[in-house]
Amino acid sequence: MAPERPQLLDTVTALRLASERWRSAGMTVGLVPTMGALHAGHRSLVRRARAECDRIVVSIFVNPAQFGAGEDHDRYPRNVTSDLEICAVERVDAVYLPAPDEVYPPGFALRVAVVGRLTAELEGAFRPGHFEGVAVVVAKLLVATRADRAYFGQKDAQQCAVVRRLARDLDTGSRIVVCPTVRDDDGLALSSRNAYLSAAERAQALAIPRGLAAAAAAVSAGEQDAARVISIVREELAQSPLLTVDYVAVVDPENFEPVARMTRSARIQVAARIGGTRLIDTLCAGFDEVPPVPARATASAADRAAAAG
Repeated sequence: MAPERPQLLDTVTALRLASERWRSAGMTVGLVPTMGALHAGHRSLVRRARAECDRIVVSIFVNPAQFGAGEDHDRYPRNVTSDLEICAVERVDAVYLPAPDEVYPPGFALRVAVVGRLTAELEGAFRPGHFEGVAVVVAKLLVATRADRAYFGQKDAQQCAVVRRLARDLDTGSRIVVCPTVRDDDGLALSSRNAYLSAAERAQALAIPRGLAAAAAAVSAGEQDAARVISIVREELAQSPLLTVDYVAVVDPENFEPVARMTRSARIQVAARIGGTRLIDTLCAGFDEVPPVPARATASAADRAAAAG
């Protein structure tokens, strides 16, 4: 017997009414915001929501406001049929699938900005305007659903910190639940953008989880100098010549200020590009599960030519 398909909602009015009905019946509402191209990482968020909430809404919206000029909005993976099948299997109650002009109608003029270093550095510096785009769409989703809990993946750690601040400062009443990063067997953090990678590029991208694993081992052995931890990650990334490193940083997980000494909560942040694909990853040594350590790969001349082409 095929699983029951979730209710499809394509307007904010329908989304609001569905949530109001559930809440008036005394049910708790969980929200899982996504841009679609669902994978096992998204499924882990849905399963956490299912365990903690009476009703679940998954939003699927490739948000143009969080893509900058020249980024991959037009080619971002889209597979609504597969996404709905996954939602049915995971017993999602409703899927919010709006058109862009439903989220941003003509004359839309609202800006939502979390200001300060939290949004100015790292991803904020490399993707200007990105967090404003995230903030406005998340704010609209929280207002429409009045979700008791909203679920996000730890891989996007800076985004999670921005969303926590937004939910708190706007008095939304929603609890932001951050769930562990889900990885493939080779250690690469799951991302819809992994579909862009060629086999050669993926092999080179494994330097990212290798670097995080090496850093975690050093911290476990007693290393406390954040600069040294950063160097350990960079040394591993340098072994993959196809990677271009945007940043490696060790930061406070709440305000994303850099830290000089490793603490129990300090978070290692990595962003790198390979070909036309940008990848990010994160690890809190001593708390997060350490990525498996894949064998080191070297890029042949053929690999480099393929990546360049």
